[in-house]
Order: sequence, then structure tokens, then C-alpha cells
Amino acid sequence: MIHGDDRSLQAVRARAYMLAETGRFGNSNAVQQALIAEGWSNAGRALDSDYARKAIGERCRAAQAH
Repeated sequence: MIHGDDRSLQAVRARAYMLAETGRFGNSNAVQQALIAEGWSNAGRALDSDYARKAIGERCRAAQAH
């Protein structure tokens, strides 16, 4: 059960990184809202760490800079 949960959270984070790299989102909060709108009910939990939010924010900024 723990491994399935880990995979689920990893899948949400992977999707968050993909969304961030589109350049359509300005920060991790916007990406989280998009995930929730897509039906990822565990988006908040997956992005709970400072590391994940920072990584997503950096990807958002880099994508918007291009």
C-alpha cells in the first residue's frame, strides 16, 4: 500500500513538472490548482514539500523566460 501511494504521488509530481514546463503557469500554486482541476485529488499532498514547490516554481519561471 505504501508503494502504491508513493507511485501515485510520483505521478502527480511528474504531471506537475510537465504542466510547469508549458509556460502557462506562474507558480506552484497555479500548477496545483490545474492539477486539482484535472482530477488529481492528492495534488496538495504531492506538492507538500518545499523542495517540490521550489522545483515547480523554477520550472515555471524558466518556461516563461523562453
